[in-house]
Amino acid sequence: MRGKIVAIVLAGSAVVAAGCGAPAEPEAQAAGLPLAPSPELPTPPVRHLPPGPSCSVVTGACASLSLRRAWLMENGAAVRSVPMEPGGPGRPTPLGTFRVAWKDRVHRSDEYGDEMPNSVFFAPGGIAFHAGPLDRPSHGCLHLTEEDSALFFDRLPVGAEVEVDR
Repeated sequence: MRGKIVAIVLAGSAVVAAGCGAPAEPEAQAAGLPLAPSPELPTPPVRHLPPGPSCSVVTGACASLSLRRAWLMENGAAVRSVPMEPGGPGRPTPLGTFRVAWKDRVHRSDEYGDEMPNSVFFAPGGIAFHAGPLDRPSHGCLHLTEEDSALFFDRLPVGAEVEVDR
């Protein structure tokens, strides 16, 4: 491998090493030729989780009851942060890590008779992300705007993780 450059790419970053400890491009240096400039490697966009709870979900959703925010997560990065309204004191949203159990685009609560558009059910007792008012507590669900609930419905498959924190 003497004189050859080996490039190793790990998770979007590049590491260049000269084989067997030889300097890069020794033939060009010996011939007095200028070294070719290194091509600029594109820097992947850095996505930070908006201010909020630490979230262990890699792909799925996270929610903070105290911040009244929910995040869609993909490959360990927050791809969307949205406002939400959790359950009230008499019917709080459960804390913990869950999995999406089922989904219903047009759902009506059997217990309360409320419309629950874009329902993504993730916790026992019929707890779901769904479209609902952001100025009135739910019966334990997480209310999202109509647009955000449609996005969560489309992006959270059955089995996706959902983490709900204080």
